[in-house]
Amino acid sequence: MNARNGSLWSTLAAFGRMVRLSHTIFGLPFALASTALAHAWSLEHGGEGLTLMRLVWIVLAFTGARTAAMGFNRIVDRKWDAMNPRTADREIPAGVVGVGTAWGLTLGSAGLFVFSSAMLGRLPLLLSPLCLLVIGGYSLFKRFSWSSHLILGVALALAPAGAWVAVTGSLQGFITPGLLMLAVATWVAGFDVLYSLGDMDFDKKVGLHSIPARFGVLGALWISGGLHLVTVGMLVALHLCAGLGWPHAFGVALIGGLLAIEHWLVRPGDLSKLGKAFFDVNGYISLAYLACTLIDVWLG
Repeated sequence: MNARNGSLWSTLAAFGRMVRLSHTIFGLPFALASTALAHAWSLEHGGEGLTLMRLVWIVLAFTGARTAAMGFNRIVDRKWDAMNPRTADREIPAGVVGVGTAWGLTLGSAGLFVFSSAMLGRLPLLLSPLCLLVIGGYSLFKRFSWSSHLILGVALALAPAGAWVAVTGSLQGFITPGLLMLAVATWVAGFDVLYSLGDMDFDKKVGLHSIPARFGVLGALWISGGLHLVTVGMLVALHLCAGLGWPHAFGVALIGGLLAIEHWLVRPGDLSKLGKAFFDVNGYISLAYLACTLIDVWLG
């Protein structure tokens, strides 16, 4: 029994590492922030707002979509991962997780996403195939276009939009999640450009496309900085359009400061702090935005 339990936990841990479960900290807080904003909007317009079961299905839908996207990415990129010294120890190239098992996890997660979408309503169900197409298609873009960073941003930006539709049941008032989508898309694309600096030489060597490989280190830093300026601008626009209060304003200001720190950590002549800039700072950004938005909605 103990051996079996150990084997089960080892398998689950390998799955978690394969799909980078810890990176959920980037996308889920923004989806939950959009959920809170949608709840407030729905109540203001005579709707039911958020229920406990609807929140459960939103979290399950997000988990299913993200796991399916990461699983598909690891499957189709296994050849490149095996060649890259930085990623050679990932679960599929290292032989820890078989390709067939990875496909099972990926398809099962996609099924969970579609089922959860159906439980959230007809409109989420109708939109679910398009979402799967976008989040899966990102993994293929690096083969022919340096715009893959932008596609990843769009993929993660679907979460706030989906949460809004799940709570309100419609596209009404979509200016709020629309601006949040733009903020998330440019934020994710910007930090993915920074993260891909670590693979710039490898990408050039094997013919993969990325902004660092196309524009060099300095160009990538400027593009990332420009994307993050747009992020802050979209959050300011959201604040004004939604008529939010001082907690949200504080959150936007805090995010602006954290993004400035991120770009201070990564410099043309020193890329040694890429990991800290990628995970630590961006984790703080997502959690800070969720906390400030929840406080704002609660006080409002």
